[in-house]
Amino acid sequence: MNPKPPIRFLTTAELAACLNLRAQTIRKRYHATGTYFGVIPTKGPNRLLLWPADSVERLTGVAA
Repeated sequence: MNPKPPIRFLTTAELAACLNLRAQTIRKRYHATGTYFGVIPTKGPNRLLLWPADSVERLTGVAA
């Protein structure tokens, strides 16, 4: 049986840098809708939003 690979996450700042946005833009959209254009983050133990590493690909259609 093959173990599942660990899920990687990006912080809001890292996601924003990949998308060429300000982190506040992502936080504002998340606060208003609960997602960032369909991508749902996980809340870390310190209340940081952790975005799936494939978020950039899902949002842009281009592999990161």
